[in-house]
Amino acid sequence: MTIFPPDPDFEALRLELARLRAAQGWSYDELAARSGLARRTLIEIEQGRTIGTLKTWHALAHALSTPLDELFGALCHGHEPPTGGGD
Repeated sequence: MTIFPPDPDFEALRLELARLRAAQGWSYDELAARSGLARRTLIEIEQGRTIGTLKTWHALAHALSTPLDELFGALCHGHEPPTGGGD
């Protein structure tokens, strides 16, 4: 029997990005300048039109001084994150 993992909560991830940006008091332009990403990319991620790449999220985590694992922890909103152990 195959057990599939729960779906990631991309909504929680985008809301966490918006929260972190707002906590810094940064506009899209400010975060774009600090992350090296296009303003349009940030808007599309926060508005849920795109997910972004791992490279994009890595740049955002650095710009926001947030560990990537903490930022991605939002993906497990509503379910228990994996604890390790494997097969």
